[in-house]
Amino acid sequence: MMSTITVTIISVINLLLQPIRQWLESLKIESPKLARQVCTLIPASCPFEREIKLGDRTLIHIPPLCKLNPFYEQLVEIRFKALMYLADECGEDVTQFC
Repeated sequence: MMSTITVTIISVINLLLQPIRQWLESLKIESPKLARQVCTLIPASCPFEREIKLGDRTLIHIPPLCKLNPFYEQLVEIRFKALMYLADECGEDVTQFC
């Protein structure tokens, strides 16, 4: 069970991070070069999720640590906007970024 102090600290941190989240959400992708850079820099899947196996048996599963990133959802949204821009506006095949 979380203490009241812990919940308060988390609330304050979320409040402080909210302007950055809003700024990230408001970003527009309006150039093919920027869209390609975004798709290259932000991975399609979390790079830290791993399964350590021995044969067919999974010994350890390491969860996707990127979900601890407070801007994870906004970064995924920016990547999606970039993919949509390249596909819809530029007519590019975006499978290379998937």
